[in-house]
Amino acid sequence: MTHAAAASALQWWTDAGVDVLIDEQPHDWLRPKAKAAPQVEPAPAAPATPAETLPDQLELFQAWLRDSDSLSFASPSAPRVCPSGDPASGLMMITDMPATEDCSAGTLLSGEAGRLFDRMLAAIGRDRSSIYLASLSCFRSPDGRFNAPAAAQCSTLARHHIGLVAPKAVLLLGDTPSKALLGLPTMKARGRWHEISTHAGQIPAVASFAPSFLLDQPSAKAAAWADLQLLMQGMNG
Repeated sequence: MTHAAAASALQWWTDAGVDVLIDEQPHDWLRPKAKAAPQVEPAPAAPATPAETLPDQLELFQAWLRDSDSLSFASPSAPRVCPSGDPASGLMMITDMPATEDCSAGTLLSGEAGRLFDRMLAAIGRDRSSIYLASLSCFRSPDGRFNAPAAAQCSTLARHHIGLVAPKAVLLLGDTPSKALLGLPTMKARGRWHEISTHAGQIPAVASFAPSFLLDQPSAKAAAWADLQLLMQGMNG
């Protein structure tokens, strides 16, 4: 880990309330020793497949996301922000839709929220090259919200996407992905394991707060850190 990455991780731990480096008992913060079996809560059934046949290979589906004009909120002038990172990393993270600054930067979770996200990744020994980051929608809607038809389509596409990637675990960042794929808001979904139904089977998932929410509610960083620990404990188990 570089000096900058280490400093970033330390800053995140400080924000999350980790203020003890030496304790009476040893702690492995990134790989907790107590590896109780995750308590998995079943997810709602997957919605019906859309009329359009979706590509059944990840590379073809990624190309479809880059080119299709049938996606929700698609228009010739709308910026399209596609997934990034390593699909083979074993860890997929899903946010809702590109923020305004993401549309300008051409990457998900940019700006101040992106810098916080990078610190969160560093705290668990990851970076953007060792996760796969996607959003429910490649486009930002005019009002930054999902209407019912768009939410239904994006939920179906996300399940198909997850099934093609087949990660070891999924981290859902924020209310919209949590509601779309688990049927619960973040506050009710976080703190335990769930399963997302896909054509490839059940995929384990954890829900947590979006970085943009943590910027507005710094007091939630401790809970977000607990979610990250739960995620890594399950992946290392």
